[in-house]
Amino acid sequence: MANLRTLAERQAAQPAFGSGHSLCRGCGIPLVVRTVLASIRTPVAVINATGCLEVASTRYPFTAWSVPWLHVAFENAAAVASGVETAYRALRRRGALRHDFTFVVFAGDGGTYDIGLQALSGALERGHRFLYVCYDNEGYMNTGVQRSGATPRGANTTTTPSGATSTGKAESRKNLTEIVLAHRIPYVAQAAISHLQDLSDKVERATHSEGPAFLNVLSACPPGWGYEPRDTIAVVQHAVNSGYWPLLEVIEGHWRLTVHPEPRESVGDWFGLQKRFRHLFDIVDMDLLAGLEETTAAEWRRLEELEARDRDWFISSHGQKWGLSG
Repeated sequence: MANLRTLAERQAAQPAFGSGHSLCRGCGIPLVVRTVLASIRTPVAVINATGCLEVASTRYPFTAWSVPWLHVAFENAAAVASGVETAYRALRRRGALRHDFTFVVFAGDGGTYDIGLQALSGALERGHRFLYVCYDNEGYMNTGVQRSGATPRGANTTTTPSGATSTGKAESRKNLTEIVLAHRIPYVAQAAISHLQDLSDKVERATHSEGPAFLNVLSACPPGWGYEPRDTIAVVQHAVNSGYWPLLEVIEGHWRLTVHPEPRESVGDWFGLQKRFRHLFDIVDMDLLAGLEETTAAEWRRLEELEARDRDWFISSHGQKWGLSG
């Protein structure tokens, strides 16, 4: 017990994720990690899949972490979190631990949308109580900007190069948020580094859910997306304002948009800020760009319909239980 109290005091006294990392200038990942961990009131333990965050935060003999931290492989972060959470519950039943603890998984889109999807699905289906945070920078950035299941259609990457016979990635991005929703867990949300208060509020609700919680957070990657590091927040802000990345949460199956950009910007405005989409503005690729615009608009209308359907739920006692009133 003394060790746990010491841990709680130490975590309260210093940032859970501080200096000492070597993430790129303008990288959105530190904003995700610091906001998430600063929004949790209990002691935390972090399970970190291989990726940019892991590689850049623990270069021997330095570390940016001041909390218990476990590095695991690309594919098994959710499985390891399941085991850690199960052991914790067993110790609580025996009376060996009496304090609340929050388990947080951090993984990129490569380790979530693709390589780690099987382990994530199994953990969600079993109902392990942890917060899974995907920092989504839309590609395998740590290994050279290869396409992932999160990479948007039309993006230029090293494995989907644009050119005379290609307009970049041919496939649409995977809708991971709704794949997670299919597991019927209590709390699922999308957030972005351009709206940190929104992210913090969602972390607080996520950690109070009775079961698994999932946050898909749009991060940013200056070298992978192709923009100046100083423009990180502005670039992500355009993704939100265009409706490309809706900020939403789904609580016990009920939908709510947490930000309503008015008026919505063009998706082309967001694409135009990044070198990976520059080829789409050539005359031969304008049809693809127009198609992406139409798809985004149709998806936004669908989300508004879902929100309207569930509005009464959020203003009832159900919403009040989650600290919401509408």
